[in-house]
Amino acid sequence: MAKKITVSGARTRVGTAARSAAGKTRDNNQGKTSGAAARKARTSPAPKTKTRAAPRPWSAAEIAEAFGRFRAANPEPKGELEHLNPFTLLVAVVLSAQATDAGVNKATRNLFPIADTPQKMVALGEDRLRDIIKTIGLFRTKAKNVIALSHLLIANHGGEVPRDRAALEALPGVGRKTANVVLNIAFGEPTIAVDTHLFRVGNRTGLAPGKTPLEVEETLDRVIPAEFKRHAHHWLILHGRYTCVARKPLCERCLINDLCRWPEKTV
Repeated sequence: MAKKITVSGARTRVGTAARSAAGKTRDNNQGKTSGAAARKARTSPAPKTKTRAAPRPWSAAEIAEAFGRFRAANPEPKGELEHLNPFTLLVAVVLSAQATDAGVNKATRNLFPIADTPQKMVALGEDRLRDIIKTIGLFRTKAKNVIALSHLLIANHGGEVPRDRAALEALPGVGRKTANVVLNIAFGEPTIAVDTHLFRVGNRTGLAPGKTPLEVEETLDRVIPAEFKRHAHHWLILHGRYTCVARKPLCERCLINDLCRWPEKTV
């Protein structure tokens, strides 16, 4: 009787070899495909992206026209921070950082009747000041700064607010914008304080494009005619606060919508 030959091991070895060969073939094919894709990516031109052309700069005549309209609509614009004198104005502007004017006014109506000079503010003390302004954001830091700047005004300026940018910016909590507001409102200087609203208006309209508040300020200072510069920042801030608002600008009631360069305006 012939012996039965078992070939399961051979079949296994053959099957393993076949699968290995198939795997190598797939790997080779995948390698060829990925290599071809890489070569195509290297040789194919980059996809074109649409770039928006920079808006045409405003002409001197257009700038004069815009501010002429602002002046006709509001000849004597006022800041919305309530104050009694240069010192309380300075304090109000320091308190207004990252806070609304309405929120600051609500707190200072209880503060300024009892502390309208640096001497009275120091006598009030940081603890009581902090309690009065606790509804304002960052009130702890602001209370510390107000007491510190009050001490410096007494020690270095005879208790008066200096009419000098460098001296103002040397005070705790006082930056360029705060100094500009004080110089403009308290002393009538033609300074331009760039806040969030004015920064948006300058860039959106194309009137004063800039990546930083300082760039916007310097551009406005250069292009605004002298006759309008005294009130220019008030007009632009109010325009940004009530008309050229952040989310949905009210283009239909904008005084300068025909001059504005914003490509998404609705009129």
